[in-house]
Amino acid sequence: MDTSKVDMKLEVVVVPVSDVERAAQFYRKLGWRQDADTGKGDERRLQFTPPGSSCSIIIRGVGPAVPGTTQFLHLVVSDIVAAREQLFRNGVDASEVFHDVAGGFNRFDKAARASGPDPQRRSYASFVTFTDPDGNGFVLQEITTRFAGRIETNVTSYASVSDLSLAMQRASRAHGEHEKRIGARDEQWPDWYAAYMVAEQNGKKLPE
Repeated sequence: MDTSKVDMKLEVVVVPVSDVERAAQFYRKLGWRQDADTGKGDERRLQFTPPGSSCSIIIRGVGPAVPGTTQFLHLVVSDIVAAREQLFRNGVDASEVFHDVAGGFNRFDKAARASGPDPQRRSYASFVTFTDPDGNGFVLQEITTRFAGRIETNVTSYASVSDLSLAMQRASRAHGEHEKRIGARDEQWPDWYAAYMVAEQNGKKLPE
């Protein structure tokens, strides 16, 4: 058997906390789905899954890692401004939206941050950070178009109604520019939308 062809899907990340119930209240406040609550006392573990994610976190109070040492866990969002507003509605003290002042993708060095989303709203280039009560750190990263090679197939899926709606809005704006270029109404717009949305998610050349 060729083990190189066996799928290895990242599904769980362990996050160390000092007070399991306090941390659980925070992740419930975020609106993350609670999938499990096992063990008792020092062995208690809870599992939470962010909306639209196929990867979960397990919070636990006893382990080799010190509470608060997990940093830069990335949460991908399709609208960084809306996601930050949602965090605030849920009572989470998040950072402002920021981008790399040098025009790159550095979200790790605070000295490299410039206020606001990336000026060209490039995919991968706009960020927000927040921490849980122990200081475990998360990064929101806005991704609307994947870099080439980041998706293995042409399969296109959306995690929620909101995610699909935002993708359709981007396709609508791009299609408006397409109709301006051709100088006529595009009667085949459903096909154009479909081609645009699949190409956008798979990091391929967008239709013009």
